[in-house]
Amino acid sequence: MFLIDSNIIIYSYSNQYEYLRSLFFKESVFVSEITRVEVLGYHKLTNEEESYFQDIFNFIPIISPSPKIFDTSISIRKAYNLKLADSIIAATALVHNLSIYTRNISDFEKTAPISCVNPII
Repeated sequence: MFLIDSNIIIYSYSNQYEYLRSLFFKESVFVSEITRVEVLGYHKLTNEEESYFQDIFNFIPIISPSPKIFDTSISIRKAYNLKLADSIIAATALVHNLSIYTRNISDFEKTAPISCVNPII
């Protein structure tokens, strides 16, 4: 079971990384609501990009932050000085016992026991 980080979704749009799209069809894949905000909230998205990303978010189950996720995020942010979005994504993974699929392993590596995987070949 794993949580897909924003950068994996963004890279999947490129033909060079189209193999990442296969991750979206696994039964045990999720995204954080924060990831949806990060990706769709980018102000320079083209209509085509927005449509592609929206299709992904309509397909993959989205986990919304709960009070437990926010409380865990506060602890993570205090302990590891992570950015707000990363601390919420890390907390989501911890609370739901998920690995994080990300290209930015260094963003989360200090937040053990979260397992991180870089699926980019």
